[in-house]
Amino acid sequence: MGRRKNPHPKRAVNARTVLKVVKGRTEEEGEEGEEPLVLCSRIPEEDDFEANHHQIQKEEEEEEEGVEEEEEEITVRKGAKRKRGHECDVCEKVFRYPSYLARHMRTHTNEKPYECDVCEERFRESHHLKDHMRIHTKEKPYECDVCKKRFSHSNGLKYHTRIHTNEKPYECDFCDRAFRDSGSLTKHMRIHTNEKPYECDVCERCFSESTALKTHMRIHTNEKPYECDVCERCFSESGSLKRHMRIHTNEKPYECDVCDKAFRQLGNLKRHKRTQH
Repeated sequence: MGRRKNPHPKRAVNARTVLKVVKGRTEEEGEEGEEPLVLCSRIPEEDDFEANHHQIQKEEEEEEEGVEEEEEEITVRKGAKRKRGHECDVCEKVFRYPSYLARHMRTHTNEKPYECDVCEERFRESHHLKDHMRIHTKEKPYECDVCKKRFSHSNGLKYHTRIHTNEKPYECDFCDRAFRDSGSLTKHMRIHTNEKPYECDVCERCFSESTALKTHMRIHTNEKPYECDVCERCFSESGSLKRHMRIHTNEKPYECDVCDKAFRQLGNLKRHKRTQH
C-alpha cells in the first residue's frame, strides 16, 4: 500500500533540528496557525539521519578549522516574512548555524576564551590561537614554490606570492595606490582620514596601527624583547635591533649617489647629502 501524500508544502529543516520521528508519522507539530514542518513526504530512513549527522559534523569541523562563514548572511527573497537562520540581537546579521552566531557575538562582547599558555595572549577563535602558537614553536609549514621562503600562516604565503606576480588587487579610492592585502589598504586609508583608533591606556596617545601602539607600550613597561646575539644588547623594536646589527656586520646599505660614500643608517646618508653636497 502506498503512503498517503502529504497535503502540506515542505519547509527546509535546519541541520540542528532534531525530528522526533515515530514510525508512521512524518510531521513535527508547529505553532497554532502554522503549517506543519516536515522533512519530506515519506518516513525518514537511516540515510536521512546520516546526512543530518554529517551536516552537523561538517559545521563543527568548519568551526574548528576557522572557516570564515560568519560574514556570509543568509539571502532572502523580496517579500519574505522572515530571514531563516540565527539572527544577532545587536546588529541583526543572520547566520546559517548557531555556532557561527556564537562566534560572531564575541565581536560585540569582546570575549576571548582562548588563551596562549606561553604568553597569555587571548583570542576569540581557536584557530587564531593555533596560528599564534607558531610564533613560539617557529613552525612554518607553508612554502613558496618560487623562492622557497616559508611562512607560519597560509595568508602570509598568499600575500607573499603577490610579490612574484606583482598582483595588487586592493586600490585606494583617494590616491590610486594599490596594495597586496586588504589590511595594508585599511591602514593606508588612515593617512587620508587621520583616524587613530588605538589609544594608550597610560598616556592616552593615539595611533593609527595596533603594532605602533604595541611598540609604544614598551616605553611604559620597559620591555625589550629583541636581543643581539653578539653583544646581548636588547631593544624594544625589531628595526632597532636590525640597525644595531650593522655595527657587527659592517653593512652599509645606504650609498650616496654623488660620491659613493656608504652609511649604516638612512638618517646619516640624508645628513651627509645635506651638509656635503
